[in-house]
Amino acid sequence: METENKVSQIDDLKEKVVLAIKQVYDPEIPVDVYELGLIYEITVYPVNNVYVMMTLTSPNCPSAEFIPSEVKDKIQQIQGINNVEVEVTFDPPYSQDMMSEAAKLELGFL
Repeated sequence: METENKVSQIDDLKEKVVLAIKQVYDPEIPVDVYELGLIYEITVYPVNNVYVMMTLTSPNCPSAEFIPSEVKDKIQQIQGINNVEVEVTFDPPYSQDMMSEAAKLELGFL
């Protein structure tokens, strides 16, 4: 029972992390970074540490420093979060196929 409770708490926290990330937008695109498909991995560890692996639309993205730090800031604002690590990778390279249906619709790709 205790294990189920911890799993439930981690799932709840992960949901809050996703909602926090959805508040971050690429300034050049009117869609949040989660729906754009820039988030590759979200891991919540049992002591409320969060690891996020993400990418940017391009290695030359003018917001390269701004977006990951904003993602980290938004997650750190969640009550109970301990430590947040955001890692940026370009492997695999970003493509428009990674966008959610909602993002594609918003940007007129559907």
